[in-house]
Amino acid sequence: MLDIAIIEQLRDHFSKLSQTISLRYDESSHSNQGELVRMLSSVAELSPMIQLQKSGKTSEVPAFEIFRSDQPTGISFRGIPGGHEFTSLVLAILNADGKGRFPEPYIVNRIKNLKGSIRLKTYVSLSCDNCPEVVQALNQMVLLHSDFQHQMVDGTYAQSEIEDLNIQGVPAVFSGDKMLHSGKAMMMDLLTSLELHYGTNSISTAQSLDEDLGWFDVVVLGGGPAGASAAIYSARKGLKTAVLAERIGGQVQETKGIENLISVPYTEGPQLSAQIAKHMAEYPIKIFEQRRVRTVKSENGEKFLQLEGGGHLKTQALVIATGAKWRELCVPGEKEYIGRGVAYCPHCDGPFYKGKKVAVIGGGNSGVEAAIDLAGIVGHVTLFEFQPQLKADQILVDKLKSLTNVKVITNAKTHQIVGNGQKVVGIEYEDRLTAAKIKYDLDGIFIQIGLVPNSAFVKGVVELTPFGEIIVDNKGRTSVAGIYAAGDVTTTPFKQIIIAMGEGAKAALTAFEDRMYRA
Repeated sequence: MLDIAIIEQLRDHFSKLSQTISLRYDESSHSNQGELVRMLSSVAELSPMIQLQKSGKTSEVPAFEIFRSDQPTGISFRGIPGGHEFTSLVLAILNADGKGRFPEPYIVNRIKNLKGSIRLKTYVSLSCDNCPEVVQALNQMVLLHSDFQHQMVDGTYAQSEIEDLNIQGVPAVFSGDKMLHSGKAMMMDLLTSLELHYGTNSISTAQSLDEDLGWFDVVVLGGGPAGASAAIYSARKGLKTAVLAERIGGQVQETKGIENLISVPYTEGPQLSAQIAKHMAEYPIKIFEQRRVRTVKSENGEKFLQLEGGGHLKTQALVIATGAKWRELCVPGEKEYIGRGVAYCPHCDGPFYKGKKVAVIGGGNSGVEAAIDLAGIVGHVTLFEFQPQLKADQILVDKLKSLTNVKVITNAKTHQIVGNGQKVVGIEYEDRLTAAKIKYDLDGIFIQIGLVPNSAFVKGVVELTPFGEIIVDNKGRTSVAGIYAAGDVTTTPFKQIIIAMGEGAKAALTAFEDRMYRA
């Protein structure tokens, strides 16, 4: 059932297991029960430390849970974790044995201090790129908390629940019938949501807030192509280097096919991110992952960074490579209906709209590509573009126009997303030529209007454009001595991986050059 290359890789990982891991499946008369048992059997065969057992329970659909040394871990799966979620199963096994990369101590402490009992379900689609990150983060929290259970639910096996809970986007995290989160998220975001919902035990945070994380010659903010490049070039110069990042790979993690990275005909985001992490590991770079910077201060040639959640560090040279995030419409109804008709990932959430009417907002490459992809799934797609013409590459526009179930409306300014309290039912937009306001009935809306720089934390520190881009010169210097920037967060034109890598290297070399002149 598993590819030979994957089998050998997993066999190597599982050879390091030190505790017995049991995969205990429920009895079920479901037609796919045999598929689940075969998958779990193929995994159990890779290590004598992994056992396949019956749970003694029955279920309407394929389901199983993970035990460690005959004790429940709190991690369970309803459905068959194939596709992207197979990685979640593998990591759950390794993490249950204490293997793998866990959060830093300050995040671990926050997890342990959540008030229990915590019982969560995450509804996923096996084709969803964003779902595994949420599932894996919550599974790790389960293993770090004394009263926490989490179940991954493949929506294919829970259609009645999907309808009752009115889920129209994944991943969707629920506590009972209350949705705590919908869409992509990192552990920090999920943890904050859980703290707000469940509360925390009373602990003193003074020590963590004041924790000194050290002094470095160079600190790089961001773990994407620009940040990784800057860190590697700094470390190669013999400088004490640190990287603070929400995740290594950055937005590249979410990129599907990559065909324009010179010398690499084709790769995908997760694969390239793994290669970036591996390359960085070759150098003595201190990595603070799952971290965000709250404030930056520059005094007497030294940069002081206060981190969200606690801790601070100092550096002589700061390289900002925090990239960009998907831009929001910022209209009424958008936030209220995320996961209930408002979506940002056509690949993840498109299947929820099979045979329905949806809109794509945005006529650039990402919007037109989304409309083309959705046209093969949904009943009808209407693409709304603010400008008089689509901005996408002509080859994409031609493809879009060849589709019979797609309509394009230009000169359209979105005023609000209309819902009925439960889900999206339409959109209200203004025809910019006539000033007429028009209500358009829809079942879902996919927002694809480009990127916004992740630069809010340095507003007022360095000079920004009205669009939030950090203004840099041709060597990556900002308006403040000792602060440099690279990649999609800057004014450098053309937001491409290969350009970000070069700009990261340039910023690091400039920082080293300036250091030499100061010496």
